[in-house]
Order: sequence, then C-alpha cells, then structure tokens
Amino acid sequence: MIMFYEKDCDKLYLKDKIITVIGYGSQGHAQAQNLKDSGLKVFVCLKKTSKKIKNAINDGFKILEIQEAVKISDILIILIPDEDQRELYYNFIENNIEDGKTIIFSHGFNIHYKQIIPKNNINIILVAPKAPGHTVRSTFCEGSGVPSLIAIYQDYNKTALKTALSYSVNIGSARVGIISTSFKEETETDLFGEQSVLCGGVSSLIICGFETLVENGYSPELAYFECLHEMKLIVDLIYEGGITNMRFSISNTAEYGDYVVLNDYYYNILKKKMKKILKNIQNGNFSKDFLTDKKNNFIKLNLFREYYSNHLIEIVGKNIRNMFNWKHKKIIN
Repeated sequence: MIMFYEKDCDKLYLKDKIITVIGYGSQGHAQAQNLKDSGLKVFVCLKKTSKKIKNAINDGFKILEIQEAVKISDILIILIPDEDQRELYYNFIENNIEDGKTIIFSHGFNIHYKQIIPKNNINIILVAPKAPGHTVRSTFCEGSGVPSLIAIYQDYNKTALKTALSYSVNIGSARVGIISTSFKEETETDLFGEQSVLCGGVSSLIICGFETLVENGYSPELAYFECLHEMKLIVDLIYEGGITNMRFSISNTAEYGDYVVLNDYYYNILKKKMKKILKNIQNGNFSKDFLTDKKNNFIKLNLFREYYSNHLIEIVGKNIRNMFNWKHKKIIN
C-alpha cells in the first residue's frame, strides 16, 4: 500500500487555480470550506432552485451557474449525488471543458461503471475522504483531518498526482494520511463496505436481533437497548483499538459468546452471503438496479424508506430517547 503525508504534498500547487465545487451537500460544504480556509480560490456551483444557495452564500462563497463554472474553472469537483452526475457531465461539461482541465470525483461510481466516459484530453482524479462531510469539516477545524483515498484515471498533462496530493492536503487529509488506490478498487470496496457491514450489515443485525427478542415475548424497550443503544459503546471500543481492544474490555461471558456465535452461527453463513453481495457489485448488477430505480423515480427506495422508518424499533427508540435524561447531549428524534 502506497501512503502519502504532508511532506509529500505541495500545498501551494493549487494556489493560482480556480476551483469550483459542484454541489453543497455533506461532502460539498465540507470540502469547499476546507479549501477556502486553506487559502484557495473556491466557488460553489448550484442550481438556481437549490435550497443550499443561502447556506453557501452565508459561508462566504460566490455561486456560479454550471456554464460559467465550466468556462472559468481549472478544476471542477463533482459532489452531487451519483445518480445525477451522468446528466450533468453530458449536458454541460463534455462539450465545453477545455483541454488540460481537471475533474475530481469523491466516489468512482460513474467512471468505474462507465456512466461517464470522459474525453481523453482532461485529467480525471479521485479524492475520496473516508468520513461523512461533517467529520471532514470538524476534524479540519480541530487541526486534524480524515484519511483520503486518491486515484488517477486520466493524466492528460502529467500533473494529476501532484494535483490530487495538493487537493488532499488542502482539505486536511494529508495531516493523517492519504492512500493510493484505483477507481475500481475504491468503488467496489466502498459499496461492499456500505452494504455488507457499515449500513446494510449493521442495520440488519440490529433489526433482526430486535425482532427476535420481541417475537419471543421480551419487551421492545429492553430489546432496543440490547440490540441498538449499546451498539455505539461497542463500536467506540473497536474504533479506538480494534476488535481485540473491544474483547479485552467486555466480560468473559460476552467474549466467550462472541467467539461461539462467530464460529458456530455467523462466520460461514455470512461469508457466503457477502461473496454474493460482492459479486453483485463487481458484475455491475447493483449499479444497474440502482440506476433503473432512479429512472423509476426511486419507487423501490421510497418503499423501503417508508416501511423501515415506521418499523417498531423506530417508534420504541423515539419514545426511549425522550424518556431518559441524556445530559449534555442533543437527542435527535
């Protein structure tokens, strides 16, 4: 694995470049503000109807329309949702971007799955911070940062790596470390991690555990505490020092049960399922299904949202969070 740090980056390399961040959502607002605070010349590009315009202006940015952004910018950062990037590129960028300019993505989805096949006379770069936008921003303000992955897809004028490293140091990632990868590897590992562990895996375990207890006569409130509330306590221990650190901190009965369930129940079954999840990502079936649902106005996605947002665990959780006196914490209902 190739790693880069601050000593490997030329922070001033982008100081005379005009940079436009397209989108002002989670990653957009964080990366734009970090770049601005690093002394770079940054604009924000949003639709006239965007609700984010006021936020961006309040944060000190001039708002550009896409035609002007493509014309004047040396670097475009595309940070709108994956499903909207193809239309943006072919409607406004493909035939208007000049030779030698640079486009930066923070997820390789559209390039890897060939939703966007860029002209070969521009630089195509990936800079993917490995954290939600609010963390990218908050850690930067604290003097630190989050790790980023970088990759080069096209290096038209042989400066792509230098640009990627300079961009990374200016959003704070070089303070902790930058990992070199490829668009393919970033896309497939990111989707797999989200689906099998971080989002799909965790939420499935929580919901299935909760339902198993409730269906067997245990109170929903205790089921909520055991299967959801305590998750953060365990994850914090893992984050601080790995799985071994978590196992060192729990009781012997909990640790013994951990190993028994891992080996006798979960390991082989989950590995088989995860291989299918990965295959579905590698062969492009997931991306096709996702983009088809987008064309159908996200019928499937909205049905899932409706069903799971009204699940008993959400109702019980809201009630519990309102019952307890969580001092010094802002509770989100």
